[in-house]
Amino acid sequence: MEDLFKEQLKALRAASLDRHLREISSSQGPEIEIDGRRFVNFSSNDYLGLANDSRLRKAAIEAVNEFGVGAGASRLISGTQSPHVRLERALAKWKGTEASLCFSSGYAAALGVIGALVSKNDVVLLDKLCHASLIDGAKLSGAILRVFPHSNLRKLESHLEWAGRVHPGRRVLMIIESVFSMDGDRAPLRDLIELKKRFGALLMLDEAHAVGVIGANGRGLAAEENASEDVDVQMGTLSKALGASGGYICGLRNLIEWLINRARSFIYSTAPPPAIAAAAVTAVNFLSSSEGEERRLLLWARIKLMQELLPRAGLDKEQSGARSAIFPWIVGDEKAALNLAAALQNEGFLVPAIRYPTVAKGAARLRITVTAVHETAQIRALCETINRLRC
Repeated sequence: MEDLFKEQLKALRAASLDRHLREISSSQGPEIEIDGRRFVNFSSNDYLGLANDSRLRKAAIEAVNEFGVGAGASRLISGTQSPHVRLERALAKWKGTEASLCFSSGYAAALGVIGALVSKNDVVLLDKLCHASLIDGAKLSGAILRVFPHSNLRKLESHLEWAGRVHPGRRVLMIIESVFSMDGDRAPLRDLIELKKRFGALLMLDEAHAVGVIGANGRGLAAEENASEDVDVQMGTLSKALGASGGYICGLRNLIEWLINRARSFIYSTAPPPAIAAAAVTAVNFLSSSEGEERRLLLWARIKLMQELLPRAGLDKEQSGARSAIFPWIVGDEKAALNLAAALQNEGFLVPAIRYPTVAKGAARLRITVTAVHETAQIRALCETINRLRC
């Protein structure tokens, strides 16, 4: 057994594609501790700094005292507790939809909803850079899968024409991310909606990296584009800007009731801990407040500072301006990306290298994420260090 994966692991190491877990001995924040050393953290998706916010911690502690640690069962058996109900009501109100449903993770939400929406002989059209959870959900659904080049509307239109011609009467589901997690760019949502309407397709939008960041009170790209009613399925996560854990789906009440009955990752999973749900309610309420909007605008001030100071040479040339809190510093070679990440770590910055299969081979990069709780001095120091190391 010990030699079962020996050669495969050896090949991964030779290609600079092996991965290792690192133990963080502190809470999430702009600074974290690893092996007794403090690092400025530019790797986290905790965009608003809520993961260690005192209000979320207080809500979680109070929920533990009232409801205990675990939910005890799946939601349909006896695991739906009051914090779960409150969270789904808060999410629907915040997103402006009829209803919402929470899952144990964003990955579980993707697998559950796609499998409930489409089946054999239906068609899924997926952007090439969509998250692995969306790809896996599409494959496991049994539907016919067609992938189109990133944000290539002409190819998507061709796929839609093909689906209508070859599979008439079948359901066609377009899946897109509002902000792409490894590139930080936004989907051309208005154009996608026009295609959806013209061909009678369904549109599923993953707002994981947009909620809390884009749109008034962080409601996401659909809200900013005033297009929420044209998006059939709004997916998101509680684990990034909201500082908690889990995934959610927002939409029409009939959609949510269908998912309760057909989303296998929901039906057959123990409910998330009630304390996590309570913390997420607090995060949603915070984002809906004027103070939350101030925090979001502070994040954008930090994003614009990073855009201004980060050397242009490694940035995606197609991005003319900051579109999200994600800055991909393209390196190319996997080993070179690892070396740059290690050099930054020696200087006191945590910016891990992103490599295949998360991104394409030869497209390795540093994925720099900025948060509202980063100090301007920390951003300046990182940009100065990158500029020095690349010379």
